[in-house]
Amino acid sequence: MASVAATYARAFADVVFDEHLDAGRSVSGLRRIVALMAESAELRRVWDNPAVPADQKRRLLDAIVQREGIDKPVRNLIAVLIDHHRLHFLERIVEQLEKELDARLGFAEAQISSARQLGDAERRTLEAQIEKTTGKKVRATYGLDASLLGGAVVRVGSTIYDGSVKGQLERIKEAISS
Repeated sequence: MASVAATYARAFADVVFDEHLDAGRSVSGLRRIVALMAESAELRRVWDNPAVPADQKRRLLDAIVQREGIDKPVRNLIAVLIDHHRLHFLERIVEQLEKELDARLGFAEAQISSARQLGDAERRTLEAQIEKTTGKKVRATYGLDASLLGGAVVRVGSTIYDGSVKGQLERIKEAISS
């Protein structure tokens, strides 16, 4: 079912770029609909119920869109998902959309683990090195891992850059044993 989410995400990403929409605002509007559905079992029941006429579902959607200040292209995507009984894919579509938009905008997600809390200057330096290495703008998330002993481990997609003391010790061990 990932292909369904990916298909809708790519199509909506095309709309975002073709119509020069604010990508962040579009994703935010979709996230708001996801949150409203998570908060309201009644809303989910109405939109999932095949006995409720489609025009009634869209009127409810229009009321929510107006109240929340959600853009028309986001409304249209939700309406298509309602009409095609695919609204249960919405959360996965939003996740895929974020990845698609990041790829098109040249962003890379980096998860950085270090043995200690890094200061702002260290973070900026590390992010600049990652940007230089990947050729992409970086959105970094940081975590602590005391087992690293020192240095950092960076994961960008499926690629891992290990600059930790623990990693260096393991490489020395392998070199000595071979």
